[in-house]
Amino acid sequence: KLRDRFRIKMTYNSNAIEGNTLTEKETFWVINEGLTIKGKPLKDHLEAKNHEEALDFLYDLIDNHKKHTISEHLIKQLHSLIVQEADSEIAGVYRTGDVFISGSDHTPPSGFQVNQEMEKLIRWIRNNKRKYHVIELAAIVHHKLVAIHPFWDGNGRTARLVMNILIMNTGYSLAIILRNDRKRYYRVLSEADKGDYKNICEFIAQSVIRSVNDYLTVLKPSRKKDEQLMSLADLSKHVDYTPAYLKKLALNNKIEAAKKGRNWYSSIKAVEDYMKSTKK
Repeated sequence: KLRDRFRIKMTYNSNAIEGNTLTEKETFWVINEGLTIKGKPLKDHLEAKNHEEALDFLYDLIDNHKKHTISEHLIKQLHSLIVQEADSEIAGVYRTGDVFISGSDHTPPSGFQVNQEMEKLIRWIRNNKRKYHVIELAAIVHHKLVAIHPFWDGNGRTARLVMNILIMNTGYSLAIILRNDRKRYYRVLSEADKGDYKNICEFIAQSVIRSVNDYLTVLKPSRKKDEQLMSLADLSKHVDYTPAYLKKLALNNKIEAAKKGRNWYSSIKAVEDYMKSTKK
């Protein structure tokens, strides 16, 4: 259960940083319940499922003590899982053209330089893995991979998974970069572009510490009953609305709800939030 919570949290935040519109709760519904979220793009659903599969692959490496030295092959495997359904044609394939990173002063190397730059990155990891603390190493590798931008899409998500292989391989908790920290995240990456790695190393270290604290928090009593997902028929027994009216609210996006097959699902808390909003 602890791992499931962190899978959802990591998947939600890593995708949200890149513009995915699913909420954390919707991400849970898509991954664990197989639900389709009304009004949200298919691509967002596929990205959630793809990221979950890539994260499961990462956990499998760690759990089974498989050889997981960072290599070009491993990086391509992770990228392939990240974009497999959303954009299968570019899965695990280096870009051959030029790209620009929106909002950044950094220009990634040209397409014809990508292979050479990736080879240099793997050599750098091999030559420096004992020089740095693992958190520092992971933060620097994360930046270097994002700076190379070896793929057409999915670079940030891939880099965050590669970073976590290095971190978790030594027994540390998953480092989850939060969507709400996106501006600071981009700022420390920009500083690293100029050769200053101090703040990005601190930023990643804080992410690991937060995960440890979250683990301790999760060990406390389980989630409240009012947040549990239930059918509208069951939900109507706990609130002052009929199933038909609840369905109308769901269709009009008045309450947070999800559809599986022909049935709608929501929670007591979603209805309570709606009721509070109508009283403002």
